[in-house]
Amino acid sequence: MPTIPPVGLNAMQNLFEIANRPLRIFLLMQDEELAALIQSLWISDRVHWTVFASGESALEQIFSEPPDMVIAEQFLPGLNGIEVLRMLKEENVYRQICAILVVKSEHLPDVPIANLDVDELLILPTTDAKLRARIALALHRTGLTLDANPLTRLPGNTSIINMVRRLLANGTDFALAYVDMDNFKPYNDKYGFSRGDEVLLMTARLIVNTVSALQRSPSFVGHIGGDDFVFILPIEDMEDACKQVVNDFDAIVPSFYDLEDKTRGYIVSHDRRGEELTFPILSISIAVVLNTNSRYSHYAALSTTAGQLKKAAKAIPGSGYVFDKRH
Repeated sequence: MPTIPPVGLNAMQNLFEIANRPLRIFLLMQDEELAALIQSLWISDRVHWTVFASGESALEQIFSEPPDMVIAEQFLPGLNGIEVLRMLKEENVYRQICAILVVKSEHLPDVPIANLDVDELLILPTTDAKLRARIALALHRTGLTLDANPLTRLPGNTSIINMVRRLLANGTDFALAYVDMDNFKPYNDKYGFSRGDEVLLMTARLIVNTVSALQRSPSFVGHIGGDDFVFILPIEDMEDACKQVVNDFDAIVPSFYDLEDKTRGYIVSHDRRGEELTFPILSISIAVVLNTNSRYSHYAALSTTAGQLKKAAKAIPGSGYVFDKRH
């Protein structure tokens, strides 16, 4: 194997250090030799690879457990690589996933370049060194591991702010929902971080499922951090979405408690002085800011309003949502 130039190695090394975890890459390809070659470019403790022989077999896992990158061959049985990556990029919730299409040079004239929605195009044949560099730099350009939440893989603060700023700059009417869990810290203290992470993953998935099912534009889901999430929808769709998220959360979250706690409807904990405290079953609070007729000109003002609304939402016993009544 030829010597790897620093560009590919250094770009990926920076991502490993920032992400502080192995990167997850899905390979959609029938060419076993090509799949083996790509996997050999990085050691397994730096990248976790999953290989799929068809597009259909990969889609469900892509949407349920989003990877950092998807590399797809042009020709696959059933859905071809172009179609799979198009479906991926059409979902605003998953657009941040780095998508690479692999094409043989003789088939390049048939590729619809003008309508291709991918982050990189790999043309074969190529050298190992170029292959490694192009893949590393494609992932580096997306900046995903700098921003995406390491647990839920949802876009983080930078993507959230950029999305809101883009909508504001375009004069788009939209509703922005800030989601916060009530009593999450006592739950973590009682059951541990591992079970707390399971609750966060459940919450992320039900928000994503609610937003994706509506198939509206603009739409977006982000994870600020901890138990704080955001989602964006057209104003007319937001209340129904909030009701769905609240109802689903309240229906599912009791299953994350031991039978004793679930039966009595609260958990028992102790403060630093050893005094007994009780905390209700987890609930969810949603604060919704409405932007119409360019009411907000910058993100900071919108965020300030959301912070005020979140206090009002958390003051409501149990799960609920609050809209900006000044709208």
